[in-house]
Amino acid sequence: MAAGSALVEPEWQRYPLIASNGFARRWITSCSSLGLARNTITAYMSAIEGFLRFEQEHGVDLRGTSRESIARYVGEMRSQPRRSRPDEALAGSGGYLSNATLQQRLTAVRLLFEFLIDEGLVRTNPVGCGRYTSSRQFGGSGDRGLLPRFHKLPWIPTEEQWKSLLAVVREESQRNRCMLAFAYDAALRREELCQLHSGDLDPAHRLLRVRAETTKGRRERVVPYSETAAELLHDYLRRRPAATGDRHAVFLSESPRNHGAAITLWTWSKVARSIAVRANVPAFSTHTLRHLCLTDLARSGWQLHEIARFAGHQSLETTRQYIHLSGQDLADRFAKTMRQIHTWRIEALAGIADKQ
Repeated sequence: MAAGSALVEPEWQRYPLIASNGFARRWITSCSSLGLARNTITAYMSAIEGFLRFEQEHGVDLRGTSRESIARYVGEMRSQPRRSRPDEALAGSGGYLSNATLQQRLTAVRLLFEFLIDEGLVRTNPVGCGRYTSSRQFGGSGDRGLLPRFHKLPWIPTEEQWKSLLAVVREESQRNRCMLAFAYDAALRREELCQLHSGDLDPAHRLLRVRAETTKGRRERVVPYSETAAELLHDYLRRRPAATGDRHAVFLSESPRNHGAAITLWTWSKVARSIAVRANVPAFSTHTLRHLCLTDLARSGWQLHEIARFAGHQSLETTRQYIHLSGQDLADRFAKTMRQIHTWRIEALAGIADKQ
């Protein structure tokens, strides 16, 4: 947590079951005291509220939760259709909660029970971290989770999908086009983009400071942005409304109700969702342009450690997951490699024939 920054005040009114449960409320309060990010606390509260609702419906007390109860909870989650939030299910999930969402919710429940154990309120964690398996001897983690964990490549649009997206983006407001440009240009996450402050910009050198408190790994970084993005930003700032809330915020709300207030993460997600629907590219999200930027850097010959630094990744393994090569890229590389191997074999055979 940055020095001098205020603690996140949980929105108890949105989560009545947590607010009325002394144990769950104490855990969330401790998360806030430890300086966890607002998004993290919100995700934890959403997951625990759902879990408490499940226990209430099945007549289970939090301190009496058994492994059988957890297994039933997992089963209900796996059959639960997605709700109104567009980011709770991924394309190809059949309308059900994505694997990432299931993992996130189960992690929150596990951490809650770890807190209860530390406080001496329960003896064992009914969630646990999985069971030991023989995979340890082959370099595996040795633990098999309650849910299989899927590791999917980041999605990026095809050229046709990109054209469809561009056609829709051209009709967007000046603010939205500017934000989309920066999301791609500097590979910004949603939080980093929406919480951008005027003091983070260095127009003279076209540099952007991503503050540690807005990043996922709490590590500050400085990245460049293009002349085109700078021009879009200049035009937007000349015409944007006067700030009524956070006067340091760069991107402001355009809605009549919150006009002039700093744009929220949820508002930006709705903008991305609207673009995805109108372009008929349902997989497009606030994270897509970041994926695309990092992929384009890889295609341009950037080294892995350079991309990791640009993206703000602490681990090169994370960077490898973000570098996505399309099927055509792989096909071209395969064909080129095969041509080289074919040529070498022919030359080798020719050499053998000459010697004979």
